[in-house]
Amino acid sequence: NKHGRDNNAQQYCLTVVINNTRSKLRNFKKMTVKRRNHGRNKHGRGHVKRVRCVSTGKAIPKDKAIKRFVVRNIVDASSLRDIKEASAYENYVLPKLYLKMYYCVEAAVHQRIVRGRSRTERRNRVPPPRFGRK
Repeated sequence: NKHGRDNNAQQYCLTVVINNTRSKLRNFKKMTVKRRNHGRNKHGRGHVKRVRCVSTGKAIPKDKAIKRFVVRNIVDASSLRDIKEASAYENYVLPKLYLKMYYCVEAAVHQRIVRGRSRTERRNRVPPPRFGRK
């Protein structure tokens, strides 16, 4: 309509008692919420320390960051073969590199670590299937 409001939008009426006189506030709309946790995992904590995004360097709350634990070899496969051939030890296993990566939402979406999901799919809280485990 002419005031820029939706006619079919859900409107609420809030009754307020001030000095024994009742006054009603009309056109009180409830804000829409995209996620039930508001994109965070803070539940009851007032403040959470910040971590740095490994991609952008942006400081983000630790509970909001997208976290990935990466386990990989210190050297790549071709170098690994060369090292094994030149090594004096026969069954030496090179140590692995253990990294906890924190990404901000923008970087994680951009690098396709996470993807935007539809409204109905957002309600699905089951973790995605794990792969690569033996």
